[in-house]
Amino acid sequence: MKTFKKILLTVFLLILLFAVILFIWHPYLIRVLKYRTPDAETYKIFPQATVHKSDAAFHFIRTGKPRNDLDTLHVLDGTNQAITLKDYIKTGKINVFLVIRNDSILYERYAGGYTDSTLTTIFSGAKSMISIMIGQALAAGKIRSLNDKVTDYIPELKSNPAFNEIILKNLVDMKSGLDFQDALGGIIKAFLSDEAKYYYTHDMKAELMKVKLVNKPGTVWKYKSIDPILLGWVLEKATGKSVTQYFEENTWRKIGTEYNATWGLDHKNGLANTASRFQVTAIDFAKIGRLYLNKGKYNQTQVVPEPWVNESGSIGTEKPASAKGWQKSAHHYLWWIPQTGDNGDYAAEGMLGQRLYIDPKTNTIIVQFADHGAGNYPYRKISRYLAGLPFSYPKN
Repeated sequence: MKTFKKILLTVFLLILLFAVILFIWHPYLIRVLKYRTPDAETYKIFPQATVHKSDAAFHFIRTGKPRNDLDTLHVLDGTNQAITLKDYIKTGKINVFLVIRNDSILYERYAGGYTDSTLTTIFSGAKSMISIMIGQALAAGKIRSLNDKVTDYIPELKSNPAFNEIILKNLVDMKSGLDFQDALGGIIKAFLSDEAKYYYTHDMKAELMKVKLVNKPGTVWKYKSIDPILLGWVLEKATGKSVTQYFEENTWRKIGTEYNATWGLDHKNGLANTASRFQVTAIDFAKIGRLYLNKGKYNQTQVVPEPWVNESGSIGTEKPASAKGWQKSAHHYLWWIPQTGDNGDYAAEGMLGQRLYIDPKTNTIIVQFADHGAGNYPYRKISRYLAGLPFSYPKN
């Protein structure tokens, strides 16, 4: 019995020693263990850089006659069951659901504690924001071409041969070929994933310096955080300004925003997490949608180049590299673009159900903030219903 106890004690001490070494080697794992899957509040554990609001706010019209008939509109949920939109919002623990058409707020629903001015993290919706900035930097000549090598802007990366042949377009297309382990496949895999690493590390640049190449750049699409984070680093090198400064000066203060937004940094004065840590209010997130509906223009000012807006919202004749949901959304220029049916709509999407949906065909914007979302893609049905246009889900 004593021998058995000694063996147990020895095993326990070895496991403890291994854990201590692991946490010393990768200190970010302590935060992974503590916070696990981030929620809408997790961003607060990191330093925030404030993106200051516009001097003069734009206000959407509130008609006084909300479209409460949307409550009973039937949409499909994540299990392909037809439920009312009211139940969809309840099932998905949706905190904000805001529908705007022709600059008028037609429908809005809020969970307890939320309003259209509650600051919320949009997770991967941040990727679409760095896309905006890359388009602006190209038009301003700060970035010469998407065919430039990443190392032209970040010479520090020349020490890692993985970056030798990667061009900026590979990053915009998420075809860098860089190794990235997602969080799918169980608790241990999620704990040790690159998804967790890049969200919780206090030094994203140091982690990027060590990454390996697993595919030839430009050949394999893989959804990952590395590519948009690298684009944020490129932007800072190319412009001489932080992501926060550039976004504030070139976008946020120019589109009539009412509230400050924030970018989460890996450490004080560090790099913005342009993959998953942008915080915004619903009413101002909708103004990004309005900007894109207006082809990048606010009033008479071209804020985002119109060609970039057009390229972001359509993949043209390019073969889709991804296909998500019945609508077969393809990822393009860091936006999600449906390829099925009479489309033309597109969205910025983040985990747990964060959405900015834009439908130029019906001039509709939908903002959704959620705790986990109810799944599927109800937005096109809503937009076409409001416009009096026919819509039917494809048959299985």
